[in-house]
Amino acid sequence: VQLQASGGGLVQAGGSLRLSCAASERISSNGFMAWFRQAPGKERVFVAGTRLNGARTVYADSVKGRFTISRDNVKNTVYLQMNNLKSEDTAVYYCAADRAYGVNYYDLGRYDYWGQGTQVTVSS
Repeated sequence: VQLQASGGGLVQAGGSLRLSCAASERISSNGFMAWFRQAPGKERVFVAGTRLNGARTVYADSVKGRFTISRDNVKNTVYLQMNNLKSEDTAVYYCAADRAYGVNYYDLGRYDYWGQGTQVTVSS
């Protein structure tokens, strides 16, 4: 499975962006897809994730109320709608897919597939 992330760019603080992550083939409905981000000089961290059967979505505290993850299982695509962006949201955003959901969804090591990353820059 290949993941293709897109939608990043430069936006002013308070603005919005929508990221997309398209999978080259269907991932099981038991699976989980997520977005992580990595700011310069920092570790890659969990941002948001969704079970592909729609049973659960989870968010990092830093993005709750501003970011929304959604999925289109027909298109094998997951989206991240990012509103009210802040300078601290500046990072490379990566999508990831796990063939089976696990409670340690924040753990990078459990993911089977990763996208190439898309840069999000928020100017203040």
